Amino acid sequence: MTKAMKVRKFSIADAALQRSPGQDAEIFAGNLVDERDGAAVTIGYGRYAPEQSLSETMAVDDIMIVLEGRISVSSDGPTVTAGPGEIVHMPKGSEVIIRSHEEGALTAYVTYPHWRTARA
Repeated sequence: MTKAMKVRKFSIADAALQRSPGQDAEIFAGNLVDERDGAAVTIGYGRYAPEQSLSETMAVDDIMIVLEGRISVSSDGPTVTAGPGEIVHMPKGSEVIIRSHEEGALTAYVTYPHWRTARA
């Protein structure tokens, strides 16, 4: 039986940010809603220290909304750079390098399916 979800509001203060799994960079993620809540998607925040880089093959579809700073994402096409209010979609299976710039970055993300279970 699926647990009924309540309407909720979140801020960055609600996120328990932890180092991004499998990475040494100063990149942190904090889920706010995920499979433990019975949700269909994972929603959270990410914080990137200045000049950090993360290489990953996407195990899920990932939508990243840049809230502060800038993020560049390189894949098999041209590099995409996004700033506040812009959205980057990284499809499942994409090999990406995500890089923050000199000011670092704060992002919000939505993944489908859940990235924690996809990486397990």
